[in-house]
Amino acid sequence: MTRELADEDQALSDVVDRLEERFPAKGRPEIERAVDEARSHFERAKVRDFVPVLVEREARARLEHPIE
Repeated sequence: MTRELADEDQALSDVVDRLEERFPAKGRPEIERAVDEARSHFERAKVRDFVPVLVEREARARLEHPIE
């Protein structure tokens, strides 16, 4: 694993922690699922610098307004 991917993984772990604080009524598995789904949209992104920010924004929207 490259250092950049390890840094991205750590940043996304931090995203899960922040979202868990913001949405205490949601379970960690639900938050992790929202982050994983959001991350999947950016798998092919060539520039990875902003992926954690974009994933956090999308995951937060998914948690605020779940599609049922």
